[in-house]
Amino acid sequence: MKEKVVYWLTGSQTLYGDDVLAHVAQHSQEMADYVNGKMPVTVKYLTTCKSSDEVIAAIKQVNADENCIGIITWCHTFSPAKMWIKGLHMLQKPMCHFATQYNEKLPYDTIDMDFMNENQAAHGDREFGYIVSRLRMDNKVVVGYYKDEEALKELAAWCKAAAGIAFSKTVKVCRFSDNMRDVAVTEGDKVEAHINLGWQVDYYPIGDLVQYIEKVTEGEVDALMAEYDKKYTMATKNIAAVREQAKYEIAMDRFCKEKGGYLGIVDHFGALHGLNQLPGLAIQDLQSKGYGFGAEGDWKIAALGAVMQYMADQKGTGLMEDYTYDLKDGLCLGAHMLEVSPQFAATKPEIQVHPLGIGGKSDPARLVFEGIAAPEAVAVSMVDMGDRIRLIVQKIELVKYPKKMPNLPVGGLMWKYQPNFKDGVAAWIYAGGAHHTVVSSVLTVEDMRSLGDMWGIETVVIDEHTDIHEFKKQLTYSDIIYKSRF
Repeated sequence: MKEKVVYWLTGSQTLYGDDVLAHVAQHSQEMADYVNGKMPVTVKYLTTCKSSDEVIAAIKQVNADENCIGIITWCHTFSPAKMWIKGLHMLQKPMCHFATQYNEKLPYDTIDMDFMNENQAAHGDREFGYIVSRLRMDNKVVVGYYKDEEALKELAAWCKAAAGIAFSKTVKVCRFSDNMRDVAVTEGDKVEAHINLGWQVDYYPIGDLVQYIEKVTEGEVDALMAEYDKKYTMATKNIAAVREQAKYEIAMDRFCKEKGGYLGIVDHFGALHGLNQLPGLAIQDLQSKGYGFGAEGDWKIAALGAVMQYMADQKGTGLMEDYTYDLKDGLCLGAHMLEVSPQFAATKPEIQVHPLGIGGKSDPARLVFEGIAAPEAVAVSMVDMGDRIRLIVQKIELVKYPKKMPNLPVGGLMWKYQPNFKDGVAAWIYAGGAHHTVVSSVLTVEDMRSLGDMWGIETVVIDEHTDIHEFKKQLTYSDIIYKSRF
């Protein structure tokens, strides 16, 4: 992510003379350099814009730079906003307005009009903010001293989301099946997702993958088995079943790369013609390497998982499914048939082979582990509401299993809902949240809110501040707003 660049553009004008502009450039460079050291991406001071032509030139450079994912704007002095209009109309990348200042405190003993004229961030912020509002641009505003930890944290979340948006435009999902029959929530408009999110979702018959599997060599399987031995504990004598999964992983990885760089994979236990097992260990290990995965044909979760994994640097993020409640203690046990990512493992995962009472295939190898604990995590769902895409983000707390579950041969997580069990579950259901989610112990609500804002889609947040009655009103207001747009 550090290869991605956010350019720092400062707003000023020529009214105050060359000396002031030299200070503006010096301060801008110093501030951008400091911020750069605190961001997950590279922040570079680009220029100080003093006229419409200079804004246009800067925006053209921003748009043309493939590594650039967005801009940070800052108004050091008073920057007349009409000069920004044409350039901002041309801007094709996300923008964050950093309402900050070079000096944290005022020099009360020495302050004079020269200082006032040179340091007009409060003045410039309002002029710039007006024109952005007038242009109806959905930008981010971060307020605070540029060395302040809270402001930098908020800015870093925006940078991560901007990188996620750029990555999202490259996401391709390879589907080896349609979605599960009669299941509603995994459906969705793939064309709309391509238009709004940049996701290309393509179908290939499972037979195409089988041809790749048949060409995997024993030497390639041996190499991957050696990799498994380093990462996992072999807790089965059925090595043939494990080698079968290794074939699947090699074939799927090669297929995705050779067919055009697919970053998400979708399969379905009901469409396995030519396969001896449902891919389990294969999918789990591929997720550990950054692939997004969607079960039962859920392409939205596969694509969302790829984006969130990128933003989380492939740590603590992957497919999850709300499975069953502990109503007494207010907990939810999340898991899946086989495919939970080892990124969630609290200890070294074990490779085990067990029967699977669905799909009608041989006993599949899978990774079994108890999930991590984390005081703050997010569960994220994406659903198609017909007239728009809705991103649902819930803050959760990952907790340890209260007791061992020796007869449950899967990887899993257990969590508490925010704001509490009753309202957390109700809010999720009212919002239409799916059973498939992407859970992350690394990303935050702010990360996901920024991502949703940049996508320009509806983002619904459930956290410690959620009041169920107000939440229902917000959903009603959203319906009214979106219906009025179409």
